Amino acid sequence: MDFTPSEEQAAAQGLAARIFGDLSTHERMVAAGTGTDAGLWKELCTAGLPGAVEDIGLLGLVLLLEEQGHTTAQVPLAVTCVYGILAVAEHGTAEQRERLLPGLCDGTAVATGAFPARGGVKAVGGALYGVVPWVPWLRDATHVLVADAERDVWIVEAAAPGVTVVPVETTAPWSAGRLVLDGVRGESLGTGPGACAAILAASRTAFAGLQAGVCAGSLARAVQHTTTREQFGRPLSTNQGVLLRAADAHMDTEAIRVTAYEAAWRRDQQLDYEAQALTAAWWASEAGRRVVHAGQHLHGGTGADLDHPVHRHFLWGRQLDAYLGCGAELLEELGLLIGSGRTEGTS
Repeated sequence: MDFTPSEEQAAAQGLAARIFGDLSTHERMVAAGTGTDAGLWKELCTAGLPGAVEDIGLLGLVLLLEEQGHTTAQVPLAVTCVYGILAVAEHGTAEQRERLLPGLCDGTAVATGAFPARGGVKAVGGALYGVVPWVPWLRDATHVLVADAERDVWIVEAAAPGVTVVPVETTAPWSAGRLVLDGVRGESLGTGPGACAAILAASRTAFAGLQAGVCAGSLARAVQHTTTREQFGRPLSTNQGVLLRAADAHMDTEAIRVTAYEAAWRRDQQLDYEAQALTAAWWASEAGRRVVHAGQHLHGGTGADLDHPVHRHFLWGRQLDAYLGCGAELLEELGLLIGSGRTEGTS
C-alpha cells in the first residue's frame, strides 16, 4: 500500500488548504450561523475542486475533507462529492452521468444523502414514503440520495412534489433538515444492497477523513494555547499531564487518518474495502470523541467559552462521532461482516 498523494491529489489538497485557510475564518463562520458560507462554496467550485474528485478519487476527496475539517468550513463538500459525484459516477447510467454530473461538479447542484438506511423509507411502485429524522446539508440540497428499507437507492429532487424539508438544528451547523417523503417519485440509482453498501462505505471513509481534519484542527489550537499560556511562570505545555494528553490526542488523530487513507486507497484500487471503511469509521467515532474532548479540556476555562473557535471543533467532532453509526454499532457491524467470511482475501 502506498498512500503517497499523486501529483494531482497533492495539487488539489494544496489549493483546498489555501482557500479554506484564507476564507474560512472565525468571523465568517459566526456570520453564517448554522447555514452554509455561500461565498466560500462558490470559490471552491470556481476552483474546480468538487469536479476534480472524479479524477483524484476517494483518497483525493479524503485529503480535501481533511483541509475542510481543519477549519470546520461550512460548505456541503463532503455530501455533494460522496452522495453525488462519486455515487452517480460509479452507479449511475450513462444518461444519469451526463445529466447530473455537470451541475454537481460546478456547484449549481448540491447533493446529500439520507443514509444509513434504517427502514424509515419504503418504496411502493417507485413512489417513496417515510421520514428521515435528519439529513446533513438538506436545506442546501437540490438532490437527495435515499436508501429504502430494501436498500435500493433512489435519487430524489428536493423540490419535487411530495417532498417536505423541515429545518433541524444539530450540534454542528450543517444546514440539516428532516426529510418527509409522501409518494414522491424516485429515480433508481442502484437496486439491491450492493450499491447501497458501496455508497455507505464510501461515505464512512469520507467522513472519517473529515473527522481527521477536525481533530487535527482541534489539536493544533490546543498546542498553540498551551505553548503560549503560562502558569507559575512556565508554559502549560511543560506540564507532563498536558504533554501526555496532547500526545494521546495526536496518536488518535493519526489512527483516524491512516485508516481513512487505507480504506480510500483500497476503493480507488478497486479492492474490497467494506471492512476497512468500518474500521476507519470506528476510529473516527471512538478516537474522534476523545480528541475533541481533549482539545477542549486543554484550553482550560477558555474551552468552556461557547464562542471560542475550539468549541466548533468539539461540536463537529461529536456530530461526526454518531453520524453513520457510533462506535458500538460499527463494531457490531464489523464483527458480523468478519463472521460472514466476506472479508476473506483482504489484508
